[in-house]
Amino acid sequence: MRWGGSVYFDVAKYNKEHHYGKLSGRNIEELIANTRELEGQEEKRNAADFALWKKAQPEHLMRWPSPWGPGFPGWHLECTVMSTKYLGEQFDIHGGGMDLKFPHHECEIAQSVGDCGKEPAKYWLHTNMVTLNGQKMSKSLGNSILPSEFISGSHPLLDQAYSPMVLRFFMLQSHYASTLDISIEALQAAKRGYLKLMNGLRVLRNLDYQPQEGVSVNEKGAQQVAGLCDNCYRSMNDDFNTAQTIGHLFNLVKKINALQTGQLSTAELGEQTFTRMKETVLLFTEEVLGLREEAHLKPENLLDALLDLYRQAKEAKDYERVDQIRAHLRKSGVVVKDMKQGIDWAYEE
Repeated sequence: MRWGGSVYFDVAKYNKEHHYGKLSGRNIEELIANTRELEGQEEKRNAADFALWKKAQPEHLMRWPSPWGPGFPGWHLECTVMSTKYLGEQFDIHGGGMDLKFPHHECEIAQSVGDCGKEPAKYWLHTNMVTLNGQKMSKSLGNSILPSEFISGSHPLLDQAYSPMVLRFFMLQSHYASTLDISIEALQAAKRGYLKLMNGLRVLRNLDYQPQEGVSVNEKGAQQVAGLCDNCYRSMNDDFNTAQTIGHLFNLVKKINALQTGQLSTAELGEQTFTRMKETVLLFTEEVLGLREEAHLKPENLLDALLDLYRQAKEAKDYERVDQIRAHLRKSGVVVKDMKQGIDWAYEE
C-alpha cells in the first residue's frame, strides 16, 4: 500500500490468509476495532499497518533513492533484511526483549511470510527486564549501570568490583524470561555461589576413581547422582532453564565435597556413575553455562610455596607462623583446609 512516497504493510489483508498476532496472542480484529481513529496517521488504512518504506524529508539524515522517491526503510524491515542477508530466509533462534514481541517481532514475521512464504525463526526467546533494587533502570533515575562499571566497581551504587564471571553467574541464576533484579545482596550471593562452584570444580579435577576391596556400589546413592546428571539435561531442555541447572550442579558439588572429606567414596558410586558425574559437571559448568575459573583466581605457583611454608610451620609447631600464613591467604580470598589426607585450600565463599 503506497501513499505519498511511503509504503505500508496492509495488516488486515495479510490477516485474511495468515494470523497476524500469533506470537503475542493478539487478535488483530480487536486491535483494528479499537483503533478506528487515524488522527495523524492518515497515510494508513488501519492503525495497525506499519511502514515498510518511509518518505524522507529534505533535512532527514537517512535518505536513499527509491521508486517512491527518497526515503528510508521502516525499522521492522531493517531487521528482516539483516537477518535474511546473514542468516537466510529461516534460522533457528530469534532473541529479543519482551517489549519487542509486539509489534516489532509480529511485523518481522508478517514481512517474512509475505516475502518468502515462511516465518523467519523456528524459536523465539524473549528476555525480561533488568531492574535495580526493584526499580526499572533509567537515566532519569540515575540508576543505569554499564557493564564496565560493574567490572571496575566505579558506580556509586556498587560496593565493590564484580568480575565478568560473577556477573555471568548472576544472570544465569534467573531464567531469561524472568525479571532480573540487581542488588548488592544478590551480587554478593552470586559471587559466593560462583566461588562455591569453582571450588567444586577444582576438587573434582583432582579426583579419580579408586576401587576399594570389599566396597560395593551403593545403588541408592549411585541412582541419586545419576538422577542429578539427568536433571541437568532436563532443565536445559526445559526452555533453557539455567537457574534449575545451577541448582542441580550445586547438589552434585555436595557429592563432590563428600568424596573429598571421605564421607563418600568413588567405589560406592561405581566407576560408571563417578565418570558420568565428572563429565556432566565439567560439561555443564564450562561448556553449557560458560563458567570458568578466571585467570586472577589461579594463584597456584605462589600458593604452592605458601602452603609448603604452612606445612613446615605446622610440622615445627610454629603456630604463630601458621596463623600468619593463614591470615595472609585469607586476605587473598583463600582458605586453608587441614584435611585427613593433607593440607588443601579453597576459595573463600
